[in-house]
Order: sequence, then structure tokens, then C-alpha cells
Amino acid sequence: MAHSSIKRLLVGITGGIAAYKAAELVRLLVREGIDVQVVMTEAACQFITPVTLQALSGKPVFTDLWDSRVDNGMAHIEFSRDADAILIAPSSADFMAKLAQGAASDLLSTICLARGDCPLMVAPAMNLQMWENAATVRNVGQLKNDGIHLLGPNSGDQACGDTGLGRMLEPQELLEAMEACLQPKLLAGKRVLLTAGPTFEAIDAARGITNLSSGKMGYAIARAALEMGAEVTLVSGQSSQKPPLGATLIKVISAQQMLTAVMENLNNQDIFISVAAVADYYVLNPSEQKIKKDAHILTLELAPNPDILANVSNLPNPPFCVGFAAESENLYEFAEHKRRRKNLPLLAANLLQDAFGGDDSELVLLDDQGAHPLPRAPKLVLARQLLRHVVKMLPSTRKNRHDR
Repeated sequence: MAHSSIKRLLVGITGGIAAYKAAELVRLLVREGIDVQVVMTEAACQFITPVTLQALSGKPVFTDLWDSRVDNGMAHIEFSRDADAILIAPSSADFMAKLAQGAASDLLSTICLARGDCPLMVAPAMNLQMWENAATVRNVGQLKNDGIHLLGPNSGDQACGDTGLGRMLEPQELLEAMEACLQPKLLAGKRVLLTAGPTFEAIDAARGITNLSSGKMGYAIARAALEMGAEVTLVSGQSSQKPPLGATLIKVISAQQMLTAVMENLNNQDIFISVAAVADYYVLNPSEQKIKKDAHILTLELAPNPDILANVSNLPNPPFCVGFAAESENLYEFAEHKRRRKNLPLLAANLLQDAFGGDDSELVLLDDQGAHPLPRAPKLVLARQLLRHVVKMLPSTRKNRHDR
């Protein structure tokens, strides 16, 4: 959650066994440099103590609407004005009912009612039967209608022994979901297809030609596009990266498989972003068995792989195409030549030493207006900046391709 838009966060904790996760959540938030103010309900204190949360947040924890530590006696007003956002984690079925009804019977519910335009996010936590109860279903619908953001729940094992929906998101998942929730939905209604990771061209049953691409940049762009409201299809070579929640993931190995997957999923896409490090060549006659080592020189006959990006950009009615280029020298010259050769409206370029493996990078965006450098930052930050640039370049009259 580097470069988070949230600097001051009010974390509300309600009663439920998932309250123990709030300790790790607060620890992670503070580590991200976020100023955390914890407010707990009386029921929450039955599961985890205010002392624990005070030690982790570094600030006094408040539980009482009539707490004398707030000079003007209006904690519910002061806390909601000071926060960039409010996160209730965990949020019990009872507390969600209070929010839906506009009740203000304790400090936390009163803060939520008095919050004004401060974003409110809720991480539900309850057993399967409570989550599926008709009353909870109605309350969830009301919360969404009221502009309250629901983060989760997940499905999984529950403390009562059941398995199913109702499990609170894990702390790291909550951090990511919270940040995504507050991103402007600039790509709402758009469909984005992108490639990521390396391709692998077999030499024999055990060996192949590949490269050092980790897939981090492509996966970051997929996540950023989802945050902005897009429907995302990710065609990925072999990568250890965790696919972003909500993306349609298609796993491939070779460049030819990647091309096939792209062309089969290209229909009705609005944007195509080619981030994958595709091998330039494949082995003409790979061995089905492992080639035994001997003293002889092994000669491989290579043939050029298809150019996936050029195949897409040269279609009669292509989506908006974005290419990537990694160069070891003459970055601007070589990247701009590639952009024009492939007839691309936008190309993102970086030096080879920044392209593979690292968490940070720097990019230069090249379009018909010239070069737009993006300074070094985490790849997710760069992905958001790249997509904001794409949004600016999309014609204002452009319809979603699936509406044509």
C-alpha cells in the first residue's frame, strides 16, 4: 500500500472472534506510515483489550461516548472530522444493522453517523447462517445504497465449525482492498486485456529458453485496472506473483500459446496492454525426451516467434494498444522507433536493469505528444499513473467496444 492516499484512518472494532485480526491489521497500517485511531465497542473489548490496540497504534483507544479525555465532549464529531477514512474491521451483523438503520447507541456508531463525506468501509465477519440471513441480506443492500463500501467477506473455515461465506478478509487483503476501494473508478465499464510474465520455449522435456521477467509490472497493472473499475483478463506466462482478486487469469507457457489466448479473448476489449516479456525465438524441433549430455556441441535451430502486439495493433479495429519496451541503451530512440513501427498510440519504456524482478522502477511514456517520464516508484504506483495517462488518451466519445 505504498504511497497510500490515506494518511489518517479511524479503525473501528466490533465484537467477534475476528477481532484478534485487528491487532495485525493495526500493526500493518502503522508500518505503512498511517496514523491510526482505534475505537472499540463494548463487545469488542470481550475479545481483545484496548491496551493491546493502544500499544500497536501508539495512541489512546476510545470505547465510551462520554469519554472525558475529549475536551469538548464531542468525540463522535472530532474523530470523524480528523479521519481520511473509517474502516470497521471486524464488523458484526449487529453493527451492520445499526449502520443500516442509522442507529447511534455507542461511540463507534455515532462516529459513523456523524462522518459527513468521510468514506466508510466495512469488513463483515460472522458465521454463514448470519451472513445469509434475510435481515443481513437486506442490511447489506441498504449499506451499499447508502454508499458504504463492503470489503469481503471471504469464504473459508469459521470459528463455529462451519465453512462458507462470512470470514473476514485477512489483514494484508484488507489493506489492498481498502486502497483499491478509494481509487477513482476511471475505467468503470471498460474491459482490459493484458499479458504479463515470461514465455518459455521448450528445447526438450526438461529445458527451455526463457528470460528473467517476474511478471510484477503486468500483475501490478492488472490490479490497478481492477481498482479503477475495469473488467480485467490477464494472460500470464509462468510467474510466482499472486493474481489480483477479480481478474480472469489465463495461464500459458509459450509465445504461441500466449498469442492464441490473446486472440481468443480480444473480442469486445477496450484496451490491450502488452507487458509480457515474449521470447523472440522458439526452437524449431524440440525433443520430446530429455537430451542426454555428451561431449558434442548442441546446435539449436531457432525461428522467430509471432509478434503478439503487432498482431493486435494492426487489426482493422483494434482496442487501444499499449506496448512495453526494455532497452539496455538509447532508451528514448529505440523505444520510440518500436512505438512507430508497431503503430502504437502509447508505449512505456524502461532500462533493462529496471525491467526484471525489482519492486520499484521508473518509466517513460511515449506518445504522439512526446515523452512523459515517470520517476522511480513502486510498480503499483507506476501502474496507476500509466492507466491515468491511458484514460486521458481515450477519446471522450469512445464507446465501450462491447456496446458497439
